[in-house]
Amino acid sequence: MCRIAGLVTNALQGDEIKQTVNAMCTVLKHGGPDDEGVYCSTDTRVVFGHRRLSIIDLSTNGHQPMADAGQKARITFNGEIYNYTELKAELQLLGAKFNTDTDTEVIIQAYLYWGTNSFSKLRGMFAFALYDTITGAVYLVRDTIGVKPLYYYVNNGQLYFASEIKAFKAAAITTEEDTRWPVWLLAFGHIPEPYTTLKNVLSIPKGHFLCWDKSGTYTITNYQKPSTVNYITDIETARLGLQTHLKTAIRRQLIADAPIGIFLSGGIDSSLLALLANEEIEQLKTISIFFNEQQYDERKYQHAVANKIAGQNFTHLVKQQDFEEAFPQILTAMDMPTTDGINSWFISKYAHQDGLKTVLSGIGADELFGGYPSFNRMKPLRHLKMLPSTLFTLIKPFSRNRYKKLAYLENNNTIADYLFLRGLYVAADIAKLTGMDEDEVKGILFDNIDIPKIDAYNKLQAAWMETNLYMQNQLLRDTDMMSMSHSLEVRVPYLDEDFQAYAAQIHPDIRFNDHQPKKILIDSFKDVLPEAVWNRPKMGFTFPLQQWMKDNREISDANNYHGKTAKKLINNFNNGRIHWSRAFALYQVQGHV
Repeated sequence: MCRIAGLVTNALQGDEIKQTVNAMCTVLKHGGPDDEGVYCSTDTRVVFGHRRLSIIDLSTNGHQPMADAGQKARITFNGEIYNYTELKAELQLLGAKFNTDTDTEVIIQAYLYWGTNSFSKLRGMFAFALYDTITGAVYLVRDTIGVKPLYYYVNNGQLYFASEIKAFKAAAITTEEDTRWPVWLLAFGHIPEPYTTLKNVLSIPKGHFLCWDKSGTYTITNYQKPSTVNYITDIETARLGLQTHLKTAIRRQLIADAPIGIFLSGGIDSSLLALLANEEIEQLKTISIFFNEQQYDERKYQHAVANKIAGQNFTHLVKQQDFEEAFPQILTAMDMPTTDGINSWFISKYAHQDGLKTVLSGIGADELFGGYPSFNRMKPLRHLKMLPSTLFTLIKPFSRNRYKKLAYLENNNTIADYLFLRGLYVAADIAKLTGMDEDEVKGILFDNIDIPKIDAYNKLQAAWMETNLYMQNQLLRDTDMMSMSHSLEVRVPYLDEDFQAYAAQIHPDIRFNDHQPKKILIDSFKDVLPEAVWNRPKMGFTFPLQQWMKDNREISDANNYHGKTAKKLINNFNNGRIHWSRAFALYQVQGHV
């Protein structure tokens, strides 16, 4: 697990491009404090930079950028390949020779033997740049789930890439803002892929690779193999399969040569990971957070799980004062504005303090098995979409946000449907807050993000939206940024490619349940999960941020905002009439980050 950066150019001189990549890597040091390396090709056309966080093969053999013995390929790699031992054995039968025990070298050899077809064979979370010294091609490759970030910028026939947006700024590659980002943040609470806060700095799509050829042109290609779904309709078969595939995912994601543990929140997803991981390794370490605020205290559920585990449970009290003191560091760690990630910042901080280098997280189960309220809102949404769109236009004068958001449904657009379910502000309010015309706001929201149109309005569609919009753009990115700011790797077994593929084969009628979220997951592991954990109201990994942000004068003082609409919204926040995420988004848009 690391941070990577680099460039491909025909214009800059060797010393100049090395300085640029060094500047990028320096600002990424938090994500790779254990080692650093820079590679420059003999023709000074390609420069790769690397910051290493040592997890597998802690020796100097893992130094990057890495090459094969014949110098046919060079790589700078961020992530973990969980099936690297199986691939290594397969490659050795083909004649491949290995000099290290790293998964990095497996990627190189896989490419040398299988070419770009090798990318679809990888199981894990990864973002890497690979230089083929024979053809001169450079590949930027991202995992199929999009766990690891990878951004690129093309300018004047030159390609730049990095794991974080701040690297482009630090090296003065570009600082020009994409003026649309405040609209996206106020609507979504995050910046949706492929966009960023910087103009023309974009994200490599998950499951794709960018190929930059020697002439300076590039293509972006989907390397995922198409799948056919033959639905599993027998519930017992489905449960047995989930048991097998989840245990396999956990087992291979526990592979590490550095200390590993589990985020234990007290919810179903993290509790199940902890209990199953406890069957695989001795003295499992778990990390939990608790609060003085009673309504957010999950210690009862955390203890119900921790008492079944032989290892040590590290618990940490987080108070308002901790939030106040950490707030500037949290804003810096975000990389891009977001309304999520504060919880991840704190628990990653404590995991690092407790001596861990990598942890398992429960992200992904809600999206797979219907853990969010949006799943049961699809049927009412379907009925609402049958009404004339002009009716929703009449909703705009309503002051309460829950009614205002109906105005999104006047637009026949998947993004509009998502924003009705999860959006922070409606287009009319965003226009007032940004000084834009409302039609301009709608154009930014609905014309720039290319996603499929929803017609069915069922739970599969809810799963698609939660996975590809909320989880992809917010949960995964913010978890990665916040954890790596503390030099911590976060692994996500529920997003294991094979587990995901199996879950997708389960017929929706048994995969989702109208009355109990994630019922099939719970039933598959009822002999493992304590009833106190699965038979409880859903809370999520939640902090007391409504009160903490209200008590934070920087956020809650209306005098810190400009414009009547913004001041009124902050006053409404102070009076308990709007959610903290809306106030936090507005705080960031008005120039505080």
